[in-house]
Amino acid sequence: MPDTAPGPVPGTGPLGGPAPVGLDAFIAGLPKAELHVHHVGSASPRIVAELAARHPDSAVPADPAALADFFTFRDFAHFIQVYLSVVDLIRDAEDVRLLTFEVARDMARQNIRYAELTVTPFSSTRRGIHEQAFMEAIEDARKAAESELGVTLRWCFDIPGEAGLESAEQTAHLALDLRPEGLVSFGLGGPEIGVPRPQFKPYFDRARAAGLHSVPHAGETTGPETIWDALRELGAERIGHGTSAVRDPRLLEHLAEHRIPLEVCPTSNIATRAVATLDEHPIKEMVAAGVLVTVNSDDPPMFGTDLNTEYAVAARLLGLDHAGVAALARNAVEASFLDAAGKRALAAEIDAYTAAWPDARTAS
Repeated sequence: MPDTAPGPVPGTGPLGGPAPVGLDAFIAGLPKAELHVHHVGSASPRIVAELAARHPDSAVPADPAALADFFTFRDFAHFIQVYLSVVDLIRDAEDVRLLTFEVARDMARQNIRYAELTVTPFSSTRRGIHEQAFMEAIEDARKAAESELGVTLRWCFDIPGEAGLESAEQTAHLALDLRPEGLVSFGLGGPEIGVPRPQFKPYFDRARAAGLHSVPHAGETTGPETIWDALRELGAERIGHGTSAVRDPRLLEHLAEHRIPLEVCPTSNIATRAVATLDEHPIKEMVAAGVLVTVNSDDPPMFGTDLNTEYAVAARLLGLDHAGVAALARNAVEASFLDAAGKRALAAEIDAYTAAWPDARTAS
């Protein structure tokens, strides 16, 4: 990535002003990339209910209508508890394949062309799914998604931090010894409080030496020092969430200078109580500091959102018009681990779509 700081986001307007005419429709048709979205956390209510019906011993409701209450979180710890109860529904390779392909189908409906899906294989293999069968299931779904739906999927294998160093060792084994074709990065998720980042350095060192990119979560429910740890100890190339970065001007300057992207998930941060209200979300300060910001949905059905909704939220918070929204979409392409040709092709598709949009030609 270049080490020059970005300029102002084009197409910005007064914060909180009315959305330009047709902006929601523009977002819906806009070709997009998504960089921070979780595999199990993307299971739609229909799929979750179907899996719950197949596994009636689960605490997850089999009635899609009841899932809205089930997915109402008291705090981040409760979110993790609910999330793991959904993970428990993924019990065999067919569950894995079904889930993965259906996630891609939902992405296709939103014109998501490329996604780096965060997968936590340890959570499935420890529940009895054979590790090779797991790899074959996600790869089969990935290839089908590209050929049948036009969605390109890549994997980030992440360590579930709450499961400790055992999970780190197993995730490194799965990533490096059974490395599937679609794997591009190595991450760290789960709670941050009580799970210091430096202890995972040896595993990130191994992953990076094998050519995987480093993309840990950091600074969502803890302070800026967690982000510094992710940068210094884990060699982070992107930061998942990073909401607390705005509390450290030196950190913001570092992120902007070195073009280290933040994977921002506004609705998720409200749902997990990491941020009190949308109007208090720090995305405005991130952009004002020149940080490369990408917009993402995290665990969309669990938070009652999708990527199109997150773009609309970001547009309101930042006062963006069509050109500004298109610039956000290009940010995601730039921050992705697509190869150079893939980046050029997707950026060109975004530019062509924007140029052809009637309102875009007259937007201020």
